[in-house]
Amino acid sequence: MQPRPWPDPDPQIAAAIRAMHRGKREKPLPVRVRDELGELFADAEFAVAFGIEGKPGWSPGRLALITVLQRVDNLTDRQAAETVRMDLSWKYALGLALDDPGFDASVLSEFRTRVLQHGLEEKALDLLLAKLREKGLVRAGGKQRTDSTHVISAVRDLNRLELAGECVRAALEAISAADPGWTSRVLELPGWAQRYRARVDSWRLPTSESKREELAAAYGTDGYALLEAVYAPFSPVWLRNLPAVDALRVMLIQNYVRITGRGGRGVVKRRRPLEDGGEGLPPGRWRLTSPYDIDARWAAKGEDLFWNGYKVHISETCHPTPGANGDTIGEYIVPPNLITNVATTDATVPDNQMTEKIHQMLAARGLLPAEHYLDSGYPSAEILVSARKRFDIALVTPVLLDHSSQARAAAGYDRSAFTIDWDAEQVICPQGQASSSWSPCTQRETAAIVVKFGGEVCRPCPVRSLCTSAKKG
Repeated sequence: MQPRPWPDPDPQIAAAIRAMHRGKREKPLPVRVRDELGELFADAEFAVAFGIEGKPGWSPGRLALITVLQRVDNLTDRQAAETVRMDLSWKYALGLALDDPGFDASVLSEFRTRVLQHGLEEKALDLLLAKLREKGLVRAGGKQRTDSTHVISAVRDLNRLELAGECVRAALEAISAADPGWTSRVLELPGWAQRYRARVDSWRLPTSESKREELAAAYGTDGYALLEAVYAPFSPVWLRNLPAVDALRVMLIQNYVRITGRGGRGVVKRRRPLEDGGEGLPPGRWRLTSPYDIDARWAAKGEDLFWNGYKVHISETCHPTPGANGDTIGEYIVPPNLITNVATTDATVPDNQMTEKIHQMLAARGLLPAEHYLDSGYPSAEILVSARKRFDIALVTPVLLDHSSQARAAAGYDRSAFTIDWDAEQVICPQGQASSSWSPCTQRETAAIVVKFGGEVCRPCPVRSLCTSAKKG
């Protein structure tokens, strides 16, 4: 790729667009983008992702703008490539000649792959915000708001049994594609062709619990046998580095254990939750959900939202409501609300772990707000103080509500009914009784304090039901 400035819009195309949009007819978005923002995405900004030798490629700056316009109109790659060839407004924005043939649709997916591989996924937003700062449409200070929403991963939802089978099948498929003769030379296990010839979710699993357990054990046994063969001295070392093989290894650790059975034979069995007397399962933030997207995670929000995928945090400016003139307040034009930051995590990351990171990202762009509006998932006492001290930001937000059964029912004693003496490390209950122990600890990677009251005090208490639902202790 050799960086070059974009050509000016073709005179024929410009004349045709002027003729088609005379008077009050609004020009198409691509035309307004080129007229207002010029060469928004310069080729040189993407140079790190492209070589300096070989056959010249398509302009990455233009491909970036095409990708943005493609998302605006929700077009597939084929539709976007066809629009570049046929739509005059797109040719105008890109500086293409009237007879330019465009490019093959596969170029767009190759461009996105290069962008991701070289860490340029935020480049388009950075360049846009820099241009908007020049025009005075965004600046540091003022008001911004941030909220998160769920993003569903582009993979099928699998239960634990389906996940186990599909991880084995995906690893076999990846190994066969990388070294076609390896499986026939190394593996001689009965039933493999029948079990793994099709995707596990494409056929009906057995309904009998015993049959399902038998199939789960078979998947585990096959998985361990495949990994042992891959890691054997006679196998190429690079096979171990295949992503599908690593996904299989992680799945086996998370879902199976190997024990010694009768006669000293090794037995593979599925892990069970601790509450069922089993070996325990990994926490949701580490648990694999698909061999094809190893970063996707299951998460829940509230009582009715469950999803497998990610969470995205979007920050935007939030200006005062326009006054009586419709688009002005006094003599000042009210600018539009504009996105200033986007941050993506897996679905299990709590919002409050992203608050400071979002401030750091905004600081790097020179767009820290003076007031930051958030919902109750983002703040904590420590974050409220550190945001003011480190970034000079006032967080405008409710604090996290008490979700205890008493607080939800608005009946009984919630935390606010207890008096805390921090210096004496003691808590007084609403009946005037003092706690018997004070134990600092860490719960879910968060510092906490567990306070207990003696059973001899609580058992005979006449208002015990307002305080706890425990039957004893």
